[in-house]
Amino acid sequence: MSRVSTTGNFQSALLNLMASQQQQADAANRVSTQKNATDLTGFGRGSETLTALKAASSRVQGFIDTGEVVGARLEAQDLALNQMIDGIGGAREAIGGVLASDSAGTLMLELEGQFASVTGGLNARHQGGYLFGGANTTQQPVSVATLSDLAAAPTVAGTFNNDTIKPVSRVAENTSIETGYLASDLGSTIFQIFKDIKAYNDNPATGPLTGKPTDAQKAFLTAQLSRLDAAKTATVDTASRNGSLQKRVEQIGLSHTGQLTSLDEMVSKRTDADLAKAVTDLQLSQIAVQASAQVVSQLRDVSLLNYLR
Repeated sequence: MSRVSTTGNFQSALLNLMASQQQQADAANRVSTQKNATDLTGFGRGSETLTALKAASSRVQGFIDTGEVVGARLEAQDLALNQMIDGIGGAREAIGGVLASDSAGTLMLELEGQFASVTGGLNARHQGGYLFGGANTTQQPVSVATLSDLAAAPTVAGTFNNDTIKPVSRVAENTSIETGYLASDLGSTIFQIFKDIKAYNDNPATGPLTGKPTDAQKAFLTAQLSRLDAAKTATVDTASRNGSLQKRVEQIGLSHTGQLTSLDEMVSKRTDADLAKAVTDLQLSQIAVQASAQVVSQLRDVSLLNYLR
C-alpha cells in the first residue's frame, strides 16, 4: 500500500505537470516544423530506412546535377559545331561563287573570314574552359589564327594543342557517356583543305587566285568543293551525334527527376506530421498542463500540516 504524504502528492503532481509540458512541447514542434521529429533519433527503428532513402535521394540528385552540367556543355558544343558548319559552308559558297562568276578577286579574303569562323568554333569556351581541348582546358586547342599561320605550320597536326583524353560523364548508375570531342579530330580535315588552298594561292606556279581563274585553277577549285562537302557532312554528323546525346541526357534526367519525386514521397510519408492530429494533441496537452498546474496549486491547501495545527 502506497504511503500518503504531502511530499508524495506534490511529487506526483509535478511529474504529471512536467509530462504534460513535454507533450505540449512535442506537439508544438510537430505543428511548427510539420515533421514528426527533428532528428533521426526521434524516428526510432524507422531511422535506418530513412537513412537509406536519404542516401538514395542524394545519389539521384547528384546525377541530376551532373546531367544539368553535361546538358549545358552539349548545348555549348552544339553552338560551336554549328559555327564550324557555317564556316565550312561559307568557304564552299565562296569557291562556288568564283566558279559561277568566273572571278576570284575576293576569294582569299572570304576564305580568311571563314577560316576564322572555323577556328572560333574549335576554340569555343564553356564555363572558363575550352570545349575541344580534351583534358587540357586552359590552353587554346588551335594555335593558328590566320591562313598565313596555317600555311607556315609544317603540318596540320602541329596546329592543335589538345590532348587525347575525351570528356566522359557518369550520368546514371553504371552509365557513363563520352560527351566531348577533340579539336584535332574535328578540324584536321578542314584545316588541310584550307592549307592546300593557301599553298596553291601562294605558289607562283599555280597562283595567285585573283582575277579571272585559269582552267587549271578552276579544276583545282572544283576539286576542293567535293572535299569541303565531305568535311561539312562529317561535321554535320558530329553535330547530330551531339544532339542525340543531348536528347539522351535529357531523358535520363527526366527519369532521375521521377525517381527523386518518388523517393521524396516515401520519405515524406515517414517524416511529415499529421497536422490535424498534431493540433489536437497540442490543444489536449495545453489543457493537461492547465489541469496539472491547478492540482499543484490546490495541494497547498490540502497539506496534512493543516490537520496538525
